Amino acid sequence: MSSSAPSRAADSSFRPGSHLSVAPGDGSWDASQMSSLPATFAEDVIDQPAKAQFEVFLDEHRRALNDCLDGLTEEQARRSLVPSRTTVLGLVKHATFVEKVWFDEAVTCRPRAEIGIPATPDESFILDDDDTIAAVRRAHAEACEASRRATSSLGLDDRLHGNRRGPLPLRWVYLHVLRELAQHCGHADILREQLLSE
Repeated sequence: MSSSAPSRAADSSFRPGSHLSVAPGDGSWDASQMSSLPATFAEDVIDQPAKAQFEVFLDEHRRALNDCLDGLTEEQARRSLVPSRTTVLGLVKHATFVEKVWFDEAVTCRPRAEIGIPATPDESFILDDDDTIAAVRRAHAEACEASRRATSSLGLDDRLHGNRRGPLPLRWVYLHVLRELAQHCGHADILREQLLSE
């Protein structure tokens, strides 16, 4: 990787959100918007129950993806560097879709149209004029908070009935979402490195 844009994944001291510093009230991002709870990290839950471990790993990846927008201009966040619709801002918008598919649709069985999300994953990468960095980050943070509330009373073996695959245990859903977030964090990190090295 370029020395001008080191990967945060290689920095063992990196904790998502730790580098954010934004003046309050200016409409930009504040790390505290990601969750109303204090940040907890993987090292803090080694001896905790499995559900707590899953949730902390999910939250670390949620923050890491959101953090990839830190310091980018609106133009950089929207800039397409690959043939697909993938952009850094589009990845965070897509992650909001993912949260709502797995922790609203799958939990409540509400249809996507009622939830207000696109019918397909590909459509969730499309950026509208009002998709600013602050707006997309806010929507993502709100979706993550709603996901936490939706699963707070569920056990890992409880079944979610709203997915097209049929009933799925929460444990499987957590693993699926964690895998997807990890992939998208990697995508966003590479795009960010390219943007900042120009």
